[in-house]
Amino acid sequence: MSSKINMGNFFEDFSIGQKIVHPLPRTITDGDVSLYIAFTGSRFALHSSDVVATEMGYEKRPIDDVLMFHLTFGKSVQDISLNAIANLGYAEISFPNPVYIGDTVSMTSTVIGLKENSNGKSGVVYVHSIGVNQNGAEVLNFKRWVMVHKKDKETLTGIKEVPTFAEATPICEEINIPEIKCVDVFASGGNFFFEDYEKGERLNHPEGITVDNSDHTLATKLYQNNAKVHFNDHMMKSTPMGQRLMYGGIVISMARAISFNGLQNAQWMYAINSGAHANPTYAGDTIYAYTEVLDVIEHKRDDIGLLRLRTIAVKNQRPEEIESPKDKDGKYLPNVVLDLDYTVIIPKRKTQK
Repeated sequence: MSSKINMGNFFEDFSIGQKIVHPLPRTITDGDVSLYIAFTGSRFALHSSDVVATEMGYEKRPIDDVLMFHLTFGKSVQDISLNAIANLGYAEISFPNPVYIGDTVSMTSTVIGLKENSNGKSGVVYVHSIGVNQNGAEVLNFKRWVMVHKKDKETLTGIKEVPTFAEATPICEEINIPEIKCVDVFASGGNFFFEDYEKGERLNHPEGITVDNSDHTLATKLYQNNAKVHFNDHMMKSTPMGQRLMYGGIVISMARAISFNGLQNAQWMYAINSGAHANPTYAGDTIYAYTEVLDVIEHKRDDIGLLRLRTIAVKNQRPEEIESPKDKDGKYLPNVVLDLDYTVIIPKRKTQK
C-alpha cells in the first residue's frame, strides 16, 4: 500500500538537470479571482473591472499576474517543496503573456542547483520552472530555491552546486499587452503616471493587513499548495517554530495589495528580479509595507514606461519606523519578512482620460 503513496521528494531525490513535469493543470475561474480579492484585498482596476479592461484596450479582463503566479507555482509544490522547511527566495521571474479566466495553466521544472547544508539534515534545491497555458504559450518563467529535509541525516553528500542569477530580469523590446487607449483616473483610483515617479523616491504605504489562520489556510488551499509546513499544525507544533508557517507567496500578494496606495496605475507586474523571505510570518501578524523606486525605465512604446521597485514588507511595525531593512552588519531586521525587487508597467500621462 505504501508504494502507492506520494511522500514527496527529499534532498537526495534531486539531481542536477532533472526535469519534472508537474501534475494537475488548473483551469482558472471567476471564483479564483473573487477569492483572491477576498484573501488579499487587491484593488487594481484592470483586474477588477471588465469595463476598465476594455477601455484600456483589452478584449477581456486579464487576471492579476500575482494570482496567476500562485496558481501556476502551486503545481510544483508536491514535487519540489512538499518536504520543505522553507521557501527561501526567487529570481528572474517573468510574466511573458497575460492569462484570462478560462485559461488552463500547467508547469514543468528543471533542477539547476543543489547545496547540502553543513548540519547534514537538509539542503537547498534550486529549480527553473516554466508555466504555459493550454496553447503552449509561456505565461510564467522563474527560478526559486527551497530548503528541503534529507532522508538520511547521517550521510553527507558533499554536493554544492549553486547557480548564479541575473541581477535583474531583462526587459524585452516587445511587451505583450495591448496599446493602452486610455486610463480613467476615477476608475483606477490614482492620478499618478510614469512621469510622476523619481528614482530614489520612497512611498510609505499606510495600510496594514492582519492575517488570521483561516485566511492563509484557505488561500494556500486555493493555490493547491500542499506543503506540510503550511497545513499540518500537529506536525509543526513539534518544530522550533511551534506553529504553521505562512506561505511566503501570501506575503508577496499582501505587499503588492498594500502598495496600491501610491501605485494605483502600476497595474501590471512585468517581472520579479529577486525576492527574499527574510523572516517567517505567522497567523496573527500584521503586515505593513513601503516601496522604494529603484529606477525609472523608458521603453520604445510611447504609451507605457516601467518602474523598478523594491517593496519591503514588515510585520507588526509601521514602515516609517524603519529606515533600512538591514542592520549595520547587513542582516535583516527581525520584523522584516519580505524584500522584493520587481518591475511594473505603468501608463504614461498621455493615456489619461
